[in-house]
Amino acid sequence: MITGILTARRFALSLTGFGMLFVATVTLSPLIGPTKIDLYNALFGSSNYTENVDANILFVARLPRILMAALTGAALSLAGAVFQALLRNDLAAPFTLGVSSGASLGAVLAISLGWNFSILGLPAFSLAAFLGALGSIFLVFNLVRTPQGQFSTSLLLLAGVTANFFFASLVMFIHYLSDFTRSFQIVRWLMGSLDVTHMENMLSIFPLVALGIAVLIFNARDLNLTSTGVESAMSRGVNVERTQKIGFIMASLVTGAVVSISGPIGFVGLIVPHIVRLIVGPDLRILLPSSIFFGASFLILCDNFARTLMAPVEIPVGVITAMLGGPFFIWLLKRKPA
Repeated sequence: MITGILTARRFALSLTGFGMLFVATVTLSPLIGPTKIDLYNALFGSSNYTENVDANILFVARLPRILMAALTGAALSLAGAVFQALLRNDLAAPFTLGVSSGASLGAVLAISLGWNFSILGLPAFSLAAFLGALGSIFLVFNLVRTPQGQFSTSLLLLAGVTANFFFASLVMFIHYLSDFTRSFQIVRWLMGSLDVTHMENMLSIFPLVALGIAVLIFNARDLNLTSTGVESAMSRGVNVERTQKIGFIMASLVTGAVVSISGPIGFVGLIVPHIVRLIVGPDLRILLPSSIFFGASFLILCDNFARTLMAPVEIPVGVITAMLGGPFFIWLLKRKPA
């Protein structure tokens, strides 16, 4: 544990440790899978790419989904840390404000209607999922906003939970009306998956996720002070209302962006910030970047298990994170004082 007053040495030590874990995970994971590959042949083998099986497995089957896992894990973990700090609730997660269920409703609607087109590399169900996530954010914030443009974090939490249940009921209704083929597609999407075979999918959401991460990291000091108390933050010159809006909206946007591709992968945004907080402490200036690196590594490792545990059958990665997250959630409830 390296908690304490944040110093340059502690900051560098923490980021170096989590950064090295991330680099090791990204470097070794392409070699893990049901089919062994010759790395030298993949990189320097036959110049005819279509005949180089090792290169095809590496660059088409594994590398895109590993990078997608890294982006998704980083975004969900960062969003989880921000939500837990601003809502001051250990059980808050990126999906608390209804982002996940809004995205699910959009994707399920697109699948059930048989939309089969793509724009800028994004398939129709991903676009619909992203629009559903944005619609959920817009609805929840407008439900709790006062005429003066302010909102209460407790009301925001209640509105988010209510929206979650409402959208989930619509998803079940559409699922019930769908035929067998589309019903299977809906269930498969709702389990969460990183089965990405084109870099275009990941690259299409990367600018939005990178923008959200940059804004949240830039505002880490103000978010940190706001999480310790409104009066205390205002006495230190922080514009609390503006900081809360930036935190909630940016965390929701990065969540909506990755969920539109990967589906609702649960528990990552709940588990990772708590593990990292135990190591580096609650200071968001170090917790946020550390969560990004550890969250990316965590989801890559979960995806490695998903690809190899029952090979050649592939388990949806959302099932793996849920199996880990359930016991962790119970532990979290048990450790809280009565």
